Amino acid sequence: MKPLMEAILPGHRTMNPCPVWEQKSGCVYLFFICVRGHVTERQQIMSGRNAARLCFICSQDSGYSWSDVRDLTQEVIGPEVKRWATFAVGPGHGIQLQSGRLIIPAYAYYIPYWFFCFQLPCKARPHSLMIYSDDLGATWHHGKFIKPMVTVECEVAEVTGRAGHPVLYCSARTPNRCRAEALSTDHGECFQRPALSQQLCEPPHGCQGSVVSFQPLEIPHGCQDSTGKDASTSQQSPLLDSSLRLQQETRTLSESWLLYSHPTSKKRRVNLGIYLNQTPLEAACWSYPWILHCGPCGYSDLAALEDGLFGCLFECGTKRECEQIAFRLFTDREILSHVRGDCTSPGGNAEPTQN
Repeated sequence: MKPLMEAILPGHRTMNPCPVWEQKSGCVYLFFICVRGHVTERQQIMSGRNAARLCFICSQDSGYSWSDVRDLTQEVIGPEVKRWATFAVGPGHGIQLQSGRLIIPAYAYYIPYWFFCFQLPCKARPHSLMIYSDDLGATWHHGKFIKPMVTVECEVAEVTGRAGHPVLYCSARTPNRCRAEALSTDHGECFQRPALSQQLCEPPHGCQGSVVSFQPLEIPHGCQDSTGKDASTSQQSPLLDSSLRLQQETRTLSESWLLYSHPTSKKRRVNLGIYLNQTPLEAACWSYPWILHCGPCGYSDLAALEDGLFGCLFECGTKRECEQIAFRLFTDREILSHVRGDCTSPGGNAEPTQN
């Protein structure tokens, strides 16, 4: 392992790596932000003066060598940056949609207006959004903010129902002690109104989490909520608007499932859990978490590999969550053996299953 000396701007510090792989060309785009000097996020939010730059480098040989850094701040944000107190991408991973669009999850502290007499910004509120490219990474743009809820670090996954309509699912960190979920039917340009998931708790001040979609190799019996009803016959997710509900075939499992990783405690960052959702578009049915790591843990990033294999990179330690970075491989069979038949009901508290 060696430092990426290409991923720097003079006089700036590099933060929040977020890679995405373009499958057609095999190019890996590594996005990150470069923040000027020692300016903190809080200083930027309070002053309304952004000190971050949006940058990326790319590799055509699986990370063996990298291009020079490219600063996209003007191209992607332009004059709007005056209303962005600060912003960041990831941290985590981006994805490529079935349409070919490349997606980088991001968030920005938006300034609704300024108090000109004091030259101070009105309280900046953070909102998640997507940065995307429709030409294999040649040019980049940004979508609309996910509003009105306060959301910050997020990840997205593309899911497909039985009707064959792809939908972009977003899981975002919030200060509300629950995870925020939102759906987009236009490839991430804009999202429907987000909803809090009572099944996915956040510790105080929240924590980053990771989500991936995959097509199951086997279809077990539908998961059940605490009332004993099949998930496929449970109440439809409040995330779906009426038009999307009509497009999706009800009473059946989705063609795409979701995996989600996050600390499972409401009180502190401990016990990294893996959650499974077999019906992400039809019903709120997250499984009880399977504990991948017992003890302090922090940020994580999931990857869906081939033939039912998954990987998880995560922060952990014995006393603090950021003592080391660990990596764990596991299979879909392991997941199903721990979570089959165990789904949390809306508003229910998940009891973890230990490894």
